[in-house]
Parts: sequence; C-alpha cells; structure tokens
Amino acid sequence: MRRTSMVGYAAVVAFCVSAGVAGAPAQPPEPANLAAAGKRIAVWDIPDIDQLPDDEHGRLVRYGRSVLEATARHIGPDAPDPVMRFAGNNLACTSCHLDAGRKKFGLPLVAAAADYPLYSARSGELASLEDRLDSCMTRSMNGRPMPRDVRPMRALVAYLTVLSSALPRGAAIEGAGAGAMAELDRPADPARGAVIYARTCVFCHGEDGRGLVRNGADASLGYGVPPLWGPDSFNDGAGMNRLVTIANFVHDNMPAGIDWLMPALVPADAWDVAAYVASRGRPHREGLEKDFPDLLDKPVDAPYGPYADSFPQAQHKYGPFAPIRAEIARLKAEKGTVPNPDAR
Repeated sequence: MRRTSMVGYAAVVAFCVSAGVAGAPAQPPEPANLAAAGKRIAVWDIPDIDQLPDDEHGRLVRYGRSVLEATARHIGPDAPDPVMRFAGNNLACTSCHLDAGRKKFGLPLVAAAADYPLYSARSGELASLEDRLDSCMTRSMNGRPMPRDVRPMRALVAYLTVLSSALPRGAAIEGAGAGAMAELDRPADPARGAVIYARTCVFCHGEDGRGLVRNGADASLGYGVPPLWGPDSFNDGAGMNRLVTIANFVHDNMPAGIDWLMPALVPADAWDVAAYVASRGRPHREGLEKDFPDLLDKPVDAPYGPYADSFPQAQHKYGPFAPIRAEIARLKAEKGTVPNPDAR
C-alpha cells in the first residue's frame, strides 16, 4: 500500500478522535517504543485512501472522506436526502480540519483511533469517537446528533480509523491541534483586528464574513471559502469560537496556502484578528452554562460562564489569560474541584 508522510518539528496538545469499524482493525497497534518513551511522533504514516481495495470497507472509507470534504452535500440542511440532514449549516468538516484532516497544525485528525474513548471535561463523561463527532455536529455544524448506525457516521469513523491505523494507541503526534504561539500580556483587540481583517482576510471571506458559496442556486454544494460569522457559521459553543484556538489556527494556516513554517501574520496580528472574528455574531447554542461539571476544567478562554474564578467574561474571551491560569492553579491546589451549579 502506498503511503504519504508528513514531517514536523513542534509539539502541541492534540485534538484526536478514534474508534474501530467492521472490516478494519478495531484498535490501533499497541504502543511502540517511540511512544512508550514519551516521544512525539514526527512522521505521520498515512495510508493512501485511494489505494484501498474496491470492496465494502474501501468504499465506506472513501465515502467517509467525501463526507468530511463535502459535508453539506451529504448531511447539510439542503442535502438531497431529507433524512440525512443532520448539519445545521453548510460548512464542511474540512473548513476546520484542513487537507481532509491531514495538515499539521490545521486541527489534524491523523491520530484518530489512538485517543478515544476519552474522558470529556466538557461533559464530565467518557466520550466515544461517535460522541466526539456529535459534539462537532451540534456545535461546529450547528446541527443535531447522528444516529450511530447511519452510513455517514459509520463512514466518518471508518475514515478516521484508517488515518491512524499506523499509529500506536495513545500516540502523541507533532503538529497536532492548531498550534501554541506565545500569548499576549494584554487583551486581544477586536478594533485593531478589524483593520487586519480588512487588509488580509476580506478578499476571501468578504466584508460581511459570509465567505464564498460554490453555487448560489444550490446551498448543498457548500462553500469555496467558509463563513467566519453569521447565521451559516459555527455556533458560540464551538471550539473555534475560543480565542486560543482561532488565533493559533489563523497564525498557522491563514491566509489559505501558508503553513506554520512560514506564517504570514505576526502573533499579535493573529490574536487581534481572531478577537475581531470572535466578536461577531453567530448562532447561539442553548445550555452552554451546563458545560464542564468541574469548572476548574473549563478552558481559560471559554467565552461563556459560569467560571470558578472571579475574572470577568470579557477577560475570558479576549485575555490576557496568564492571570486566569494562575488563579485556576491556586484554586485547584486549594479546593481540588469547583462543581458547576448549572451542570446536568
């Protein structure tokens, strides 16, 4: 089987998903010496999906890649089959997970089957791969959960499992997540970010942030350039609505075509333009106050309360975050946990 490899040199916290599927290994290999030694895997040994056999499993995996890349067509609000309309917007999974989940610091999905099931601090429960996918469906895609047995769900699981089939269980990969650039010692500035947006982002995403549709007569064909805010964007409970995530993603991937090795924006510009995007209106997800049963596990940049600390919501949204982290560390040492009064 022909494989492609990608090499990187930086380490960050991974965003990964995993599970087994019929016809494919149910679990990835046991930890190799490299992972057992605590080292991060720099070379991603990724199977060539197009070289999989033309059998039921191979077709399911390729369909999963298509669902990832053309999400609106398969499961969007205007998908041809009304029964399959699970997403609430016309984004694609690849709007955030670049290069079909294979780009370093582009929120890659390469370590898919190496991580889940995994405890979710947001729900306070053990989450399966399907649970994690549904979190994306209800937040980033502003839609509803998918039943476990529908073909798009099975196909996404199959694709993600194949992506990580060469990695050991619990693998830590270099290039995971969106990056981890130095943070500001001041609040990120949406007003300054608006100027940067007009200079570097408006050509693709538009003055109104609504992106560029592929076909004005058929919304299910999705976007050539995704919207960053507005009614067809991710909702306010999505991970991309957190400043740390979007700022690092912008720094390492935007404008389209650049990567983390040669960023186009200096860190301060990335933080400020991210603040501008985060300040814009988008769909609201009900029940966000119930997230994170232990408030000490809540990310410092979660833009909605309640919080364990006494810092204002604006600081949680725009920073600076170092004082919040210090207070959270103090509270953990003193109390251990801070139960969320609004949790389920």
